[in-house]
Amino acid sequence: MNSNQLLSASEIELALLHLKGWILEEDGLALEREFQFNDFQEAFAFMTRVAQVAESMDHHPAWSNVYSKVHMRLYTHDLGGVSQKDMDLAQAVQELL
Repeated sequence: MNSNQLLSASEIELALLHLKGWILEEDGLALEREFQFNDFQEAFAFMTRVAQVAESMDHHPAWSNVYSKVHMRLYTHDLGGVSQKDMDLAQAVQELL
């Protein structure tokens, strides 16, 4: 699959079967997931690991952190929706857990 194209709804549904905890937003434009950690330090350490992977992939999440929770939203900005880049980053994030 070309990473410079939006994925179809069926391609996204199929990929999400292998990505635990990730959901497609109601508008279909982004993937999202909330991560729960024991404390702020653990959440921040996770974000640091994700940041390193995201930078190496040149694809960065929209995210927020409140104490022990990290909310992550993935979408391909220049395409205005979900592409293979988002699936690849979601998979990489999952492997960091």
